[in-house]
Amino acid sequence: MQKKGNLMALLPIAVFLVIFIGMGIATSDFYAMPAIVGFLIALVIAFVQNKDLSFDEKFSICAKSVGDENILIMCLVFLAAGAFSGAVGAAGGVTSTVNLGLSLMPPGVAVVGLFIIGCFISTSMGTSVGTVTALTPIAVGISNITGFSMAICVASVVSGAMFGDNLSMISDTTIAAVRTQGCEMKDKFKANFLIVLPAAIATIVLYFVLTMGGTFELTEDLSYNILQVLPYILVLVGALIGINVFVILIAGTVASLIVGVCTGNIAVMDIFSVVGGGVTSMYDITVISIVVAAIVGLVKENGGIQYIIDIIGKKAKGSKGGQLGIAALISLVDMATANNTVAIVMAGPIAKDISDEYGIPATRSASLLDIFASVFQGLIPYGAQLLTAAALSGLSPFDIIPYMYYPVLMAVSALLFICLGKGGKKTVLK
Repeated sequence: MQKKGNLMALLPIAVFLVIFIGMGIATSDFYAMPAIVGFLIALVIAFVQNKDLSFDEKFSICAKSVGDENILIMCLVFLAAGAFSGAVGAAGGVTSTVNLGLSLMPPGVAVVGLFIIGCFISTSMGTSVGTVTALTPIAVGISNITGFSMAICVASVVSGAMFGDNLSMISDTTIAAVRTQGCEMKDKFKANFLIVLPAAIATIVLYFVLTMGGTFELTEDLSYNILQVLPYILVLVGALIGINVFVILIAGTVASLIVGVCTGNIAVMDIFSVVGGGVTSMYDITVISIVVAAIVGLVKENGGIQYIIDIIGKKAKGSKGGQLGIAALISLVDMATANNTVAIVMAGPIAKDISDEYGIPATRSASLLDIFASVFQGLIPYGAQLLTAAALSGLSPFDIIPYMYYPVLMAVSALLFICLGKGGKKTVLK
């Protein structure tokens, strides 16, 4: 029997958003309050709802939700991705990858080159903030040399960073989108890539037309070791050909440690500490995923998710309407949380139910989650990406936003794919 929708079941999520956004506005810093604190408060609210269930029954619901196969696999992959990130960073992979990209950049297309290198590095490293941190100082230098607006140079870096954040096999957003929707990573990559490719090409054309004729010459040391780049290539190729992502991340971690020891960047006695440091960096998102799964379990039991589906059902016209509903849902959650991974973890289970209801392929729903979370994460002035870029360049996020063409074009491309694509068959949730 289909559960009846209940607006009040969404109260825990509403409380989290009010507290989180309220603290962000009050302190002018959306990262002043740890997200996990807000989620724990929301979990308490979820527990005191529904007097028909005992606390033991509510704990059982939470345990079943947290024990879901996709949640557990997602958490393990988060930790494996952290291990790889720690090992490859300590081995010198980040520096070599950045320098390799810059060495290959033609001097006549400076801004286009920054965008393309940002795409390459973020796809390799799986982190948009890491890409922004590595490339923004270089973008500032290129602006000073060429005379191009610093805002457009920095925006090209952030745009490239959002490309990889959306597509990278080791990005936590990709991991969350794939696991919550129940599809294979390589299949999501292929579906997602086809959607965003027109946006990337259009962005390249725009940056090229706006900055034609500029040139530059970097005087910094751009030395790199191709061995230090190989672990990234190993992970990317392995994931694309269908090797289990957990296995390929472990293999990439081992390869990074070997490269680090052979090149002298990692002492043999430090191999466990660098891996441990990377794993530790993923603790926050792993714990948040567990707590959010518990909240969603109770919200679903109380009819909150069914209420959202009912609302979308009144507006949606088949599969296309369902896809637009998923796009709207993840966009609003990301703007509220200012964290695209947390937004996907929160919205993912709801999107899964919507996709089941309207016959939307899992690869499409996963792509839409990741795409629209990245769209708004790259445009909100209080997101980590623009705040980091602004801090490193001395600009305001509002100086950079007018040149953030890629996120806007990514949204346009995704909406066109939805509207012009074939609809699925609506199914009935049992």
